[in-house]
Amino acid sequence: MELQKELAVLEDIFKVVAEFLINYSFQILGAFIILIIGFKVASWLSVLTTRLCEKHNIDVTLSRFIGNVARILVLTFVIIIAIGKFGITIAPFIAALGALAFGSSFALQGPLSNYGAGLAIILSRPFVVGNTITVKGVNGVVEEIRLAATILTTEDDEEIIIPNKHIVGEITLNSFGNRIVEASVGINYSDDPEKAIDLIQKTLAGIDDISKEPSPQIGIEEFADSAISIGVRFWVPTKQYFQLKYKVNLAIHKALKNGGITIPFPQRDVHLFPQE
Repeated sequence: MELQKELAVLEDIFKVVAEFLINYSFQILGAFIILIIGFKVASWLSVLTTRLCEKHNIDVTLSRFIGNVARILVLTFVIIIAIGKFGITIAPFIAALGALAFGSSFALQGPLSNYGAGLAIILSRPFVVGNTITVKGVNGVVEEIRLAATILTTEDDEEIIIPNKHIVGEITLNSFGNRIVEASVGINYSDDPEKAIDLIQKTLAGIDDISKEPSPQIGIEEFADSAISIGVRFWVPTKQYFQLKYKVNLAIHKALKNGGITIPFPQRDVHLFPQE
């Protein structure tokens, strides 16, 4: 008895599905065709729009944003047309989406604030793809700016994702394509600091990857207890920061050693007085 009831239910479901397919088969096929063509056209138009923007010297970030907007607009119209193939009006859906958006706005304050901040970054362009930024204690090269987050990459191929709400309103350091290296080396008080500075200048000039504009800065940083500290500042590509820093340190050490400049170790003179 139970088996007959289950078979009857399955038969009813089959009849409903068959009737639906018979009545709406052409509409379903047409909707799928419209969706497939629409997705293809949207992708093609997005790429075309992005390339046209880049051709007219609009920066990469804004070009991608405009391309994505074009894609979303086309997809929206395509979906509306596809839904219309079933004779469904979209007015109730728009009303329902409006009510849902209002009801969920409190729960989505975080994501929505990220989108608002992302739009502000894209339009105001405080930085663009390829710049080096430091914000909230992290730094890297801007790989992509999305509406929700900005993606940075580092020299170690690490990917850093920063929600855009943590960028807008914060102090952001933009050093464009390069990053500064700041170092110091101590020389003996009996050595000539001008000679040491000249040796370091020549060493930096011999390394091609160091930025020539702005040029390196070298000079006496301080008079320490055991040495004269020579300060060194120079710019390098962000993705080669540590590689070049270590290379320069070794080259400076060799140049000073070959030039007869001594790098002293910390020392103190201790005087002992006999007790009376």
